[in-house]
Order: sequence, then C-alpha cells, then structure tokens
Amino acid sequence: MKINFPVEETIRMRRSIRNYNNNAIPEKTQNDIRLFLETLDNPFNQKVNFHSLNIKEIKSTQKLGTYGVIKGAHQFIGTSINNSKESLYALGYEFEALVLYLSHIGIGTCWLGGTFNRQQFSQAMNIDADELFPIISPIGYPADHPHFKEKAMRKLIKADARKEFSALFFLNDFQTPLTQETAGELCFALEMVRLGPSASNKQPWRILLKNNTCHFFEEREPGYSKAFPYDIQKVDLGIAAAHFDFSLQEAKLDGHFETKADPSVEIPKNFEYAFSWIRD
Repeated sequence: MKINFPVEETIRMRRSIRNYNNNAIPEKTQNDIRLFLETLDNPFNQKVNFHSLNIKEIKSTQKLGTYGVIKGAHQFIGTSINNSKESLYALGYEFEALVLYLSHIGIGTCWLGGTFNRQQFSQAMNIDADELFPIISPIGYPADHPHFKEKAMRKLIKADARKEFSALFFLNDFQTPLTQETAGELCFALEMVRLGPSASNKQPWRILLKNNTCHFFEEREPGYSKAFPYDIQKVDLGIAAAHFDFSLQEAKLDGHFETKADPSVEIPKNFEYAFSWIRD
C-alpha cells in the first residue's frame, strides 16, 4: 500500500494513549477513517477484517472490559483474521498503518492484545467464531493529562526504551552486528523499525542483511504467547514490516517481500524465519 503521511515524523511522535477525553470524533473525520480503511492492503496477501464499535450505541448493559488500562474511550476498532502466521503478519502491517494514519490526524490509539475482555468485545463486534480476534484499539482524543495507571503502565513496560541498533540488525550471520554505516541507504528504514511498538515492548524482530536482501526473523520468547491460541509476537513482525516498507517508500527505494526466501544461515536458538525484503 502507498502511504500519504510523513513517515519519520509520524513514527517519532506516535505514542500509546490510555486516557481519553469525552470529545466525539467528528463525522467528517470518521468518514476519512473509513475511506482510509478501504485503502489498506498488505504484502502477505492475507485478508484483515476491521470492525468498529461505539459503546454508547450498543444496547447491552454489560460493561466492556479493558481491565482499567483504558479510561474515557467509547470508540474502538478491532481486527479479525484467519489462523495463520501470514495473517498475523498482515494484521500487524495493516493495523500499524492505521495507527500511524490516526496519529497523523491527531487521533489517539493504543494497541491492546491481552488487556481487554476478548469474549465481550468479540460478541459486541459480531466476530465469527472461526476467526481469530487478536487486537483492538480505542480511538479518540487524548485527555489533557494521563492518569496514574497510564504512567505506571508506561514505566512497567519501559515504553520509551528501545534496544540498540546492533542488537537487532546483523550482517551475513548472527555473530556480526550491522553498523549504521554498513547499512547505508537502508539505515533510515532500519532505524524506523527499531523505534516501532511491540507487545510489552519486547522488540522480537531481528533482521539479517545478506546479499542485498533483508531477512526478518522472530526471536521468540519461550512461554510469552502461551495465554493465546496464536503467537502474538508475529503481529510485532508485521509492525516491523510496515515501518520498514513505509520508510523505504519515503526514501524511494524499491523492493518486495517474500515469505519463502532462503536466508542460508545458521539460525540461533529460539529464532524463527519470518519473511524477506528483496531489493529490486
């Protein structure tokens, strides 16, 4: 997909919003969001379904739970997919595109993967029983001041911390860290990947640059996704792909993603190959 917002500026200013004011999103802005959703696609050829919900408009008296993490929000966007790793990558890619677009137009968001009542929201959003329902986000205008739980959450997950460039990116093998100088024209896109959000800010993506190709790997944390019927860290890999792709578009560097390229490299324990970006 083609992006129409400044990538670096938007990535750097975007932050998770957990405390919202009561101002409604104007109808024109909501229509712009719907139009943007229609433009979304992904390089993994998977369908991602988006579902909108305004809790003020539903008749149920049951309170939809976000376990105290979100305050003041009454509009949400959720996603559903089929059960495959490629669909999880696609979800991360498309949902991050939406998150960045909303940030660009002044709308707050917050990725929620485990801190919402999945059963309640899936019923309210009419999610089919055979679909995965991994992610939702509130959407709205940020409150003037974050509540104390938001401050505590950001501190707990070290929301503003990021791993070093050399810990995430490698050259030819996983024993040789990639330097910014060696990365050359790809350095900007890799830095935007480094700044990306991820579940619990674990940054599970690892990228190996070899023969003009960037191979994406997931460094799986054992047991982290055991509470879900899917590997939620694969969504993070989709986020990394979005940041990488959009940054390369801004830098006018052409390439394409493939899910079955052969990196021909010794893979460390707990690493899993995901996909590759091949320069054209």
